[in-house]
Amino acid sequence: MGLTSNKVLALAVLAAVALFALTVWLWPRLSRGGVRPVAGRIGLLLATQLALFAAVGLAANKSFLFYGSWADLFGQEEELGVVVDHSAGAKPVQLVAKQKTDVPGSGKPEVGGQIQKVVVLGKKSRINSSAYVYLPPEYFQPAYAKKTFPATVVLTGYPGTAENLLKGLKYPKTAYQQAKAGKMQPMVLVMMRPTVAPPRDTECVDVPNGPQTETFFAKDLPKAVSETYRVGEKARNWGFVGNSTGGYCALKIGLHHPEQFQASAGLSAYYKAADDPTTGDLFHGDEFQKNRANLLWSLDNLPQGKNSSFLVTTSKKGEGNLKSTKKFIKKVKAPARVSSITLDSGGHNFNTWNREIPPMLEWMSGRLSAA
Repeated sequence: MGLTSNKVLALAVLAAVALFALTVWLWPRLSRGGVRPVAGRIGLLLATQLALFAAVGLAANKSFLFYGSWADLFGQEEELGVVVDHSAGAKPVQLVAKQKTDVPGSGKPEVGGQIQKVVVLGKKSRINSSAYVYLPPEYFQPAYAKKTFPATVVLTGYPGTAENLLKGLKYPKTAYQQAKAGKMQPMVLVMMRPTVAPPRDTECVDVPNGPQTETFFAKDLPKAVSETYRVGEKARNWGFVGNSTGGYCALKIGLHHPEQFQASAGLSAYYKAADDPTTGDLFHGDEFQKNRANLLWSLDNLPQGKNSSFLVTTSKKGEGNLKSTKKFIKKVKAPARVSSITLDSGGHNFNTWNREIPPMLEWMSGRLSAA
């Protein structure tokens, strides 16, 4: 059983409950003095505490996927590094591996689609980053052989891993199910984390004399993907979505680059670049760039794309972005469009985002075109 499986978590919870019940039941018998009763009490308390910590730790790891396997947890992961070709004429997207999707018929790409692990080479930004590309079943079907597909960049939060988008948020599986149900068109998903210059949190900005993260996401990434896969090159073919930090990045890139992304969605997004030890000095005293990284300021002071569409999400209880989300909605001006999802209750976690992803994908599909 895998480290992130429901069975392992259930067993840990049952063990903690059983040891607690055993402690309550045996405590009167161990209340006497002497070495053996004292040792028994110490042993029960330690075992119960360890079981409780294990259950909590497994639950936290399942939610945030700090470790993907037992080997990863114990430092025994032996997967070799990937050689990236940087020579002149090297392909902008280099294939590392292929894997099945978690859907029926996944053994055949034309039935279940396919996930490709790749490395994207940013020619302008000089940033190279790994990604997962989900190709829907239609991509491999003869009827679609000469057709292009819309694409959406999907970002996790900071300091999440791209695997969160596969296992925790289940983007490929959800996209497959939504398309099969006729609620969205087949779409290519490019799944990444926003941390393309680890461990620094660059907030998707071009840092002076530092990582050119905005250039990577706004210019290099869509160009590289369009040159490698049957994906359109125009803004109407491209969307951007993310959660938390990824949500801020999605809205920021969509707002500042309407020529490349027609639709962008921020799940539990914030609207101003963070400033803390993980980011360092992002702007080096440039007040304009600092203001530009404030999306509410940008909506007031910079042009909005005529065809831009934004989706923002929040909740009445559990999220801290309710007020700022309402401000964002009010500041979007026609002909740009804005939509929202407001849950009655939902925290800043995977459970909340899993409730928002299906309608978000349906919304995104309605804003993009394949041709």
